Amino acid sequence: MTVLEVRNEMATDKRFLDELFDRMTVPEGYKAEIVEGTVFMWPQRDTHWEITMDILEQLRFTYPRKQLKSDVRVDYPGHLNGFASDVTLVAEAAEKNGEGLWFCEDVEFVAEIISKGTAQNDYGPKKTAYALAEVPAYLIADPYQGKCHLFTQPKDGEYVSELSVAFGADVDMTTTHLGLTLKTDEFPRD
Repeated sequence: MTVLEVRNEMATDKRFLDELFDRMTVPEGYKAEIVEGTVFMWPQRDTHWEITMDILEQLRFTYPRKQLKSDVRVDYPGHLNGFASDVTLVAEAAEKNGEGLWFCEDVEFVAEIISKGTAQNDYGPKKTAYALAEVPAYLIADPYQGKCHLFTQPKDGEYVSELSVAFGADVDMTTTHLGLTLKTDEFPRD
């Protein structure tokens, strides 16, 4: 496939994603995103929100609010991937594109909190898309396992390094560009 063909396919996917999001009606209290062209919708839960908020609050000690996003659409590599990640950290110099969306190339960290019905996305196609976009650090907080999984060093669409930590222990991210330790002692289990 030529570079022009790839760009045309990406533009077509983006237009289709825009149309899907515009037509989507999401009931109050639900979250929705599109993974590999399939619309996923699930109810928000207290556990999910508490972990999301805890991560955001901890990141807020180091990063300004304008760099932190939650449930904001970012389009990622792959076929029809419009994710609304639980926590997204964009680069300090990041700017939105002409349609008001952040560029995935400017994403420095993503955290996903597992929901029962969509866990396969977070561990599968979303992890691959984040690695393809070369997101330097991807954290999965899984309240069903009571563990966090930190994926780093993206290369060729995969993460080379994985660290698993039980809730209650610290997630050491001091060796990453984030340079911080994430406390999980207050993360609730489901």
